[in-house]
Amino acid sequence: MAEIPAQSSQVKSATRTLDIIEYVVAHNRPLVAQEIATALGIPVSSLSYLLSTLVDRQYLARDGRRYSAGPGLARLQAHSSSFSLADRAAPLVRTLRVQLDETSSFFVRHDWEIEAIVTESSEQALRYSVPQGRRLPMHALAAGKVMLAALPEEDLDLYFAQAERQRFTNATVTDEEVLRSQLDEARKTGFAMTDEEYSLGIVGIGRLVTMAGAPVGSLSVAVPKVRFDDDLHARVADLLERTASLLEDN
Repeated sequence: MAEIPAQSSQVKSATRTLDIIEYVVAHNRPLVAQEIATALGIPVSSLSYLLSTLVDRQYLARDGRRYSAGPGLARLQAHSSSFSLADRAAPLVRTLRVQLDETSSFFVRHDWEIEAIVTESSEQALRYSVPQGRRLPMHALAAGKVMLAALPEEDLDLYFAQAERQRFTNATVTDEEVLRSQLDEARKTGFAMTDEEYSLGIVGIGRLVTMAGAPVGSLSVAVPKVRFDDDLHARVADLLERTASLLEDN
């Protein structure tokens, strides 16, 4: 008889995750971690990480030391129209971050500012973190520039007439003529780039995301300049293109 291969660590982790969800859902009361560990034979050290991940993703809810089914489980049966843009973007941004191990985000526009509604920080020691939920200037970030490039000409004229273009570093582009030239290039390629324009030592690449032909936001990756080279630039651009296409197909 052929020998059954041992489960890989990834498969074992996935199996344990499903076991935890099924076990908690099957009980009509909240459970403490030790109960779950004993019932499923999962080491407490491993269980702690899995429970934390499930709570973060809202598949479990935590109240003190006790765990119960979370609202994320209901979303799995929901019609696609009930998913927000952030819900659709989150798993793709997370995958982008895992593939690159660089900080990855999805931004939307609010008037002349942008906001990261989904962001995943790199796990490397030297990394850049994007503040989620905070309004940021369009002109100084790649995610903002690529959305500026998608504006109709009359809206772009209004932007230059109304928006304050603050200088954050010596590299921040505030001149209208230079910025318009950058936007022309972003319009042709679908990408925008910044080099230490908002934060010293950080390079950003942004890619426009459209749905039904209309811009809905942008994906971006922020990389410390010491790690950025032509090979990484090409890989980031390729993965941004693929990720945006997946989001646009949703």
